[in-house]
Amino acid sequence: MPQLTVFQYIFIFAAVFIAGFIDAIAGGGGLITMPAYLLIGLPSHSILGTNKLSSSMGTVVSTAEYIKDGFVNWKSGIFCILFTFAGAFLGSNLALLIPENIFEIVMIVLLPIIAVYVYTHKTIENTKEPFSPRKTLILCIICSFFVGIYDGFYGPGTGTILILLLTGVCRLTLNETAGTTKIINLTSDLTSLAVFVYNGKIIWALGLIAGIFSIGGHFLGARVFVKNGTKIARPIVILVLTALFAKILIEWIMGK
Repeated sequence: MPQLTVFQYIFIFAAVFIAGFIDAIAGGGGLITMPAYLLIGLPSHSILGTNKLSSSMGTVVSTAEYIKDGFVNWKSGIFCILFTFAGAFLGSNLALLIPENIFEIVMIVLLPIIAVYVYTHKTIENTKEPFSPRKTLILCIICSFFVGIYDGFYGPGTGTILILLLTGVCRLTLNETAGTTKIINLTSDLTSLAVFVYNGKIIWALGLIAGIFSIGGHFLGARVFVKNGTKIARPIVILVLTALFAKILIEWIMGK
């Protein structure tokens, strides 16, 4: 367990809880937890592994809630799981080959791109005619594989990206998107977690305790989504990415 102050522990656990709540509704929880872990000075590769441990614990809970409420289409979901596994395994192993300081640079570059992507799509609810089942399945498989690579390699914003891809590209309903996003997220999280466990990149005590707070956030978030759906999903996506975009912009200006 790292030598952290009481304030740092409170800060991390609060960030993980809030991230879990947001992640269960609209994805993007990693956009909160990754900077939070960086702020307390943990090594980047240990952050990736520890964050995967706590987020996986929470994602199990929110995924179970969405399955229980009938939001998962298992006919396409099984294929999404398989291709996400392949992508996440590839991405996680690539991540271990990258020097630690590269991840800070990756964060600065990727977060504004994700924010711009969200702003250029005015709605996260699909309003177009659905594709044929075959075309929908192929598109879901492609999205699952490449998002799996991204999640295994880096991670933050995966859920948000999936929601945008599954509604905008695959034309799934928001409820189907929520369920499919969770099973894809859970698959990539567990795959990546296995790679980081094998390579000894996890701070177990911190990750397990943070995981308890993640579980609480995910459970509450899933319940809120079931009741409010798109009414709350889009505002949360915009709020999170706006705050993070502003944070990065301020840091870049101050760095000059």
